[in-house]
Amino acid sequence: MVKQEQFEVATGGHRDIQDLTPDVTAIVRRSGITTGIAQVFVMGSTGAIGFMEFEPGLRKDLPNLLDRLAPPSQDYSHEQTWHDGNGHSHLQATALGQQVSFPVADGGPALGQWQQVFLLECDIRPRKRTLVVTVVGD
Repeated sequence: MVKQEQFEVATGGHRDIQDLTPDVTAIVRRSGITTGIAQVFVMGSTGAIGFMEFEPGLRKDLPNLLDRLAPPSQDYSHEQTWHDGNGHSHLQATALGQQVSFPVADGGPALGQWQQVFLLECDIRPRKRTLVVTVVGD
């Protein structure tokens, strides 16, 4: 069986990080699938998804790390093409990725106690992000 739902999240722009776990958990439970795999995907090339312990220190550390890896305000080739100020945003989102998958067990996400699904906005301005959750299994 395959079930799929979408939901939207408004972000505050670059470095805004949000916990998606409650929404994702609700969708997995509504699917009726007890054993399988779930995937969460963010639409757009400047949003990123991952797993982390969603606590204040890491919510600062991860964007700091990405800003060191691909700093804002650099003269990226993307800027020479589009002149939109978000070359670093594309690189940061690509480094993290736009999807995660995890097991579904007993009708819910099989995540560790300190493992939450997060959305990180890498773009320079606020966005309305569409998330697609696909659940496959029995």
